[in-house]
Amino acid sequence: MPSYKLASFEASDGIRAGAVIDDRVYDLAMLTGAAADDTIRGFLADWDQGRKRLAAALARGPRGEELPLARAKLLAPVLYPSAIYCAGANYMDHVAEMNARQNRPPDPDPHTLGLKPWHFIKANSAVTHPDAVVHLPKASKSVDWEAELGAVIGRAAKDVPASRALDHVAGYLCANDLSARDLGFREGLAPANPFRADWVGQKCFDGSCPLGPWIVPAEEIGDPQTLGIKLWINDVVKQDSNTSNMIFTLAEQIEQLSSRITLHPGDIVLTGTPAGVGAGRGEFLKPGDVVKIWIEKVGTLTNRMA
Repeated sequence: MPSYKLASFEASDGIRAGAVIDDRVYDLAMLTGAAADDTIRGFLADWDQGRKRLAAALARGPRGEELPLARAKLLAPVLYPSAIYCAGANYMDHVAEMNARQNRPPDPDPHTLGLKPWHFIKANSAVTHPDAVVHLPKASKSVDWEAELGAVIGRAAKDVPASRALDHVAGYLCANDLSARDLGFREGLAPANPFRADWVGQKCFDGSCPLGPWIVPAEEIGDPQTLGIKLWINDVVKQDSNTSNMIFTLAEQIEQLSSRITLHPGDIVLTGTPAGVGAGRGEFLKPGDVVKIWIEKVGTLTNRMA
């Protein structure tokens, strides 16, 4: 099958699902002839059959409505995920920088303690688009960047072992898990209070989850644990790492998540962020900043803060 990427884009009749082939964007439903493929979530709902439809269409040669990629307005590929699961503290270099910032000794490998991956949920209303302007929340003075590899679920997963976990991944995208660090705790509660944390305030403000620019099929990525990942603020490198530095692999994350809940097609798993976040250096986003994220084999996601 020719190389392709899956995208959502603005067409003359509204938001459509697209297949990006070389430098052109094709209407996905027109390519496959299936009305369900007019959205990426519809296409992913039956990922195996959808891939067969698309393979047959591409074998005939791309046809139907198309436009140059340079003129296309790409949106977040999945509008809107039923769930976004975010891995916390999942890069060795990131954990080390945060411990150093707080003058804490290094943590042992969680595997040696019998610990499992842990995740929080980001509201799907937080999703925003490639090249979109993100309005920093007025209540926060400490909004941080977090470059992350996102995995898009293509087959329902329940009680899936790590050895088969990646079989349930349709593809990958770039993500920015923007975080309002100063909204992470409720005011007036003691540090030891178990109800002090505020994950909604910190993680779910409008625009706090840029996704894109497209979904690269899993078979074109191969091993998701060998990818370079970088983030720039105004062309200055802040994060420069590799997904090999994850503490818990994506397969381990899917195993753990699916032991508790069913992962559905279109759900997204954000796999954690490496060292170089603003909290590690006391530096945060301000209006006018341009954030660019690059992940090897996946692409580049850019947003401006306002």
